[in-house]
Amino acid sequence: MKVFFSLVLAICLTACNKMSIPSPNTASSATSGANGTLRLIQTISLSGVEGRIDHLSVDLKGQRLFVAALGNNTVEVIDLKTGKLIHSISGLSEPQGIIFIPEFNKIFVANGGDGICNIFDGNTFVLIDKLNLSGDADNVRYDGNSKIVYVGYGNGGLSLINASNDKVVSDIKLDGHPESFQLDSSDSKIFINIPSANQIAVVDSQKEKVITTWLLTDAIANYPMALDENQHRLFVGFRLPAKLGVYDTETGKLITSLGSIGDADDIFYDASHKMVFVIGGDGFVNIFSQQNADRYLLIAQLPTASGTRTGLWVPELNRLFIAVPHRGAQQAEIRMYELQP
Repeated sequence: MKVFFSLVLAICLTACNKMSIPSPNTASSATSGANGTLRLIQTISLSGVEGRIDHLSVDLKGQRLFVAALGNNTVEVIDLKTGKLIHSISGLSEPQGIIFIPEFNKIFVANGGDGICNIFDGNTFVLIDKLNLSGDADNVRYDGNSKIVYVGYGNGGLSLINASNDKVVSDIKLDGHPESFQLDSSDSKIFINIPSANQIAVVDSQKEKVITTWLLTDAIANYPMALDENQHRLFVGFRLPAKLGVYDTETGKLITSLGSIGDADDIFYDASHKMVFVIGGDGFVNIFSQQNADRYLLIAQLPTASGTRTGLWVPELNRLFIAVPHRGAQQAEIRMYELQP
């Protein structure tokens, strides 16, 4: 334990000497940049929802938003047409990852409390099936080509689930608990944040095994992640120190790092606008403009609320949804922002 804290201190001191982390007090007024402005267009109440809120998913055709309310042990269903909460799926155990799959009309919910992956009917919200993944089921991704749902879980596992019949088809062993991961359809790779091992694991999805790992040496606590497939860039959010790292997915080389918001838990990349959104629990969203594959500029720091760590960028709607938890006088809600031209 002493070695760990010594390492953390050394990393933080080194990083602080090398770079300047933007101050919320000086950057919060900047809500626009060269490529556009995020404008708050709607606030949707989550009345009665307590505790931390984790990840979100969207049903584009049905215009619904699904919210994993981890601390409330529920999934909240929002009608985006009316801006109202229409249903609450209860009886869960710290829901974390969630994804709606329209072609099968199913909602997959990964629970951190008991390691269960629940599968619900997308219309009736009736439980269809549940899979025991042996603890701390977390982030969820879906590959539409293979029809496979990927769920990170436990002390080091990635479960592959057939979305059509809800059967586990394989498990990939990892060196620690997987946090955010991204599927690269261009070369069948999966990039996985494993903060407990200070690494990013690279998995071959066809061979279903880890083919290499990138050891992280200048920062730790790598939780959120996003991917730019076209330019082979991986965006990784670190908490100690708080920064955004940009990696070459073909070589594993760190291209650049930038000071970023603290307690980040979600990152999104928008290819059409060349923007990276970093959502942090310190109460801000950092917006970076991608000048080219190797150069990035912080163009805005949007104030949100304390503990607001997660959200969802929906490029089809040109909107960013932010999950705000209940804290004191601050009520639980979803804030919807639209990217202006």
